[in-house]
Amino acid sequence: MKSNKWLTSSITKAVATVVFAATASTSVWAADAQPIVIKFSHVVAKDTPKGLAADFFAKKAAELTKGRVKVEVYPNSTLYKDKEEMEALQVGSVQMLAPSLAKFGPLGVKEFEVFDLPYIFDGYDDLHKVTQGKVGQELLAKLEPRGIKGLAFWDNGFKSMSANTPIHVPDDLKGKKLRIQSSKVLEDQMRVLGAIPQTMAFSEVYQALQTGVVDGTENPISNFYTQKMNEVQKYLTLTNHGYLGYAVIVNKKFWDGLPSDIRTELTQAIKEATDYGNSIAKSKNDEDLQAVIKAGTTTVYTPTAAEKKEWKKTLLKVHKDMESRIGASTIKAVYQATGFDPAKM
Repeated sequence: MKSNKWLTSSITKAVATVVFAATASTSVWAADAQPIVIKFSHVVAKDTPKGLAADFFAKKAAELTKGRVKVEVYPNSTLYKDKEEMEALQVGSVQMLAPSLAKFGPLGVKEFEVFDLPYIFDGYDDLHKVTQGKVGQELLAKLEPRGIKGLAFWDNGFKSMSANTPIHVPDDLKGKKLRIQSSKVLEDQMRVLGAIPQTMAFSEVYQALQTGVVDGTENPISNFYTQKMNEVQKYLTLTNHGYLGYAVIVNKKFWDGLPSDIRTELTQAIKEATDYGNSIAKSKNDEDLQAVIKAGTTTVYTPTAAEKKEWKKTLLKVHKDMESRIGASTIKAVYQATGFDPAKM
């Protein structure tokens, strides 16, 4: 009996020693392991809503994963420019982006161009019914066959028109060369206004405005101010005609290869960064508008009610023009989500 007790005790101690050693070695491995690096590239300044949200995400990712993930943020096209970043993501040279929604049309997911339609959203409340609802999730899911996992939508703001001549009504833009990002919807929008669309990378816009290669552009105020466009544009009109937002995306193969607990923690970090970024988008644009006014180099104009109605009626044609490209069902789904009725325009 004594022998059996001694044997049992010895086995128990041996097992405990093995478990302790395994636990200790795992702890040492975890402490010594290199963090998973996520390169997050974007094309705007650090102090824009997207730039601030990206930095917030990097901080939360490190915090929630206890240092197991390190997010390296590359702002202002320092890593990749507009036309390069999507391909870089697909081949795995960069893991995460937050491109403007217009970037997905050229990728073959034309439904995303619904966000480029002028005056389809009457403010942030209507917008969030789409981006935070069923329609938004269905759109993100369409990216997966392209090797892209969509994580969230981030706001920037609503765009206004700028030029070096006064802009009160649509006719004031006739014959003007206006910079746009690559988007068939935005091309049609400018042509409906009688303007000449000029597609170019965001990083090239300031110089193009400065040298007269283009006469004007459209931007949320935060982009207009942080890129110092107020130095080279004499007039800014608060048309609020179109939305500029982003989709936070990640290389799907990279994402699927992460440990499940890391994915859970990063999903939470994205959620918190989304709430943070979207909460400051409007206030940031409001602050930057005051900074533009204070700088005194650009005359800021707010259209009258009659002028705003003229802008809306003129640009509604773009919705019908783009039905065959975007898909009538996608446009209708957004109308239903927001309560938009083109017949009442």
